[in-house]
Amino acid sequence: MTTQLLENKVILITGASSGIGEAAAFACAENGATVVLLARNNKRLENIYDKIVAANLPEPYAISFDLNTANDAEFNALAETIFQQTKRMDGIVHSASYFYALSPLEFQTVDEWVNQYRINTVAPMALTRAFLPLFKRQGGSVVFVGESHSETPKAYWAGFGASRCAVNYLCQSLADEYSRFPNFRANVLIPGCVDSPQRRKTHPGESPSERTPISDIVPQIVWYLSDNSIGKTGEIVYLQGDK
Repeated sequence: MTTQLLENKVILITGASSGIGEAAAFACAENGATVVLLARNNKRLENIYDKIVAANLPEPYAISFDLNTANDAEFNALAETIFQQTKRMDGIVHSASYFYALSPLEFQTVDEWVNQYRINTVAPMALTRAFLPLFKRQGGSVVFVGESHSETPKAYWAGFGASRCAVNYLCQSLADEYSRFPNFRANVLIPGCVDSPQRRKTHPGESPSERTPISDIVPQIVWYLSDNSIGKTGEIVYLQGDK
C-alpha cells in the first residue's frame, strides 16, 4: 500500500500533461493529494485526468492555461479560481519548460530567449507570487524542476541555460525572503539524465538505456512536497548524477 504522504493536500502541477509533470501528478494523487493539472494541451490534459480517475484516486482538476502569454491579472485570476474550487493550496510543482534548440549564440534570436524566459522563469515567479498570501497563512512547498545546465554552462545552451539559472536565483531569493514563515519552503530539484521528452530532444543520439526512468525520481518530488520536508528550503538538489 502506498504511503499517503500528501493526504488531503492540494498540489498544483504545471506541464502536467507529459513527462515529469505527468508522472509527478499521478504520484501525488497516489499519495492522497488532489492535483490541479495545468497545461496548454487539452487532449493530453484529459488523458492524465482520465488515468487518475480510472485508478480511483482523488479526482483532479484540469485547467488549460498558456503560461507564455498570461499577464499579471490572468495569473492572479487563475490562483483565485483554483482557491475558490479547492479552498487551499499546499504546493506547486513548476515542471513546465520550454526549450527551443541547441545552437551557437550567433544564431539565437531575441524571440527564442524571450519565450524561454517567459515560460521557464517568469511564469514560475508569477504563479508562485499569486499564491504567496495563502502560503504565508498556511505554509506550503514550491518545487522548481531544475536543469543541470543552470549551474554548468556549456556551449550552445546559452538561452535555455540562462533562463534556468534564473530559476535557481528566484528559488533561493524566495526562500530567503520567506524564511520567517517556518512551514513555507522552496527548492530546486534537478532530475539529471531521465527519460523525458525534453531529454530526448536535447540528446537525440542517446540510447534510452542510458536514461533513468522518470518513475525513479518522482518519489523525491513527492517527499519535498510533503510535510517531511519542512525546514528544508533554498536548496538546489541533484536527484541523481547527470551526464
